[in-house]
Amino acid sequence: MERRNLLAGGAAAAALAAPAITHAQARIRWRMPGSFPKSLDTLYGTQERICRRVGEMTDGAFQITPFGPGEVMPALAVMDGVGAGTVECGYTSAYYYLGKDPALSIATCLPFGMSSRQQWSWLNEGGGRQILAEVYRDQGVVAIPAGNTGAQMGGWFRREVNAVGDLNGLKFRIAGHGGAVLQRLGVIAQQIPGSDVYPALERGVIDAAEWVGPHDDEKLGFHRVARFYYAPGWWEYAPSIDLMIHPAAWEALPAHYKAILEAACTEAWHWMMARYDHLNPQALRRLVGAGTQLRVFNRDILTACYRSAQELYAEIGGGNARFRRIHAEWDKARLDLTQWFRIAEDTQANFLGLMAQAR
Repeated sequence: MERRNLLAGGAAAAALAAPAITHAQARIRWRMPGSFPKSLDTLYGTQERICRRVGEMTDGAFQITPFGPGEVMPALAVMDGVGAGTVECGYTSAYYYLGKDPALSIATCLPFGMSSRQQWSWLNEGGGRQILAEVYRDQGVVAIPAGNTGAQMGGWFRREVNAVGDLNGLKFRIAGHGGAVLQRLGVIAQQIPGSDVYPALERGVIDAAEWVGPHDDEKLGFHRVARFYYAPGWWEYAPSIDLMIHPAAWEALPAHYKAILEAACTEAWHWMMARYDHLNPQALRRLVGAGTQLRVFNRDILTACYRSAQELYAEIGGGNARFRRIHAEWDKARLDLTQWFRIAEDTQANFLGLMAQAR
């Protein structure tokens, strides 16, 4: 009898304590401006998903409100706003700000870089996050990888590009170091926010534009103003997107809220890739069916771009010791992973591709 009373008493005490624990959670409200248009259900949708998941995992105690470009700050000013403490956090890609530090591009992607799986491996198991933390710290932010589009396309062109010489004088909307690589081959590179790309392409202000891939590109309507769609997007094999947080806001979080943010961002990274992999094939079929001319950059163009990229990295590293050090770590991981994937992944993928063609 005494034992039953003790158990009953313990259960009652636990039931009474449970609501108290819930109510004791710190109630926190953050704002999260982002760099990606609300019309893009996967890029902006991932930003929304992080906010929702944090709320769900804290029973609504930790709430983050997402905002699109221009609602709180311009699309390409998110990192600056977070670093200045104007907002607690933001959703953006580090390479938009490489003018402040070229190593920020490594945090997102480098031309002829790693696949999404390889990037995840380097960031989380190969020490990439720890190496890049000092770069982010100089910008006044803490960064958590929180999205990845996977392999991107090479963009929309108003005319065909059949030789390296066709790049000379081409006005191309392209972000990151990809623009610097192409500038060495005569391209006039321009960084334009996503919401402004369509009108610039339509009016002929630019001759070509890259964004992400078929799903987003179809939504933005690029096929209506440019006929030729190129692959591969060698400058963005697998760009990473970050949740950037002001250090004071980060340090003020309880430990379990930090863990929840990490978990929500990990989930977001993989959800974004899975969604694009599901939706892009469907969108590509529709685009080709509507008259889009699919093209592949030829070997001469790819080789010239690859050599230009290696020259650029050596040039930047010659004047920036930290870029040279981080790039060396990144490149070692890239080469190791490339060799492994050639054996374990590419042989299988190439065989299955041949079998698919034979059907």
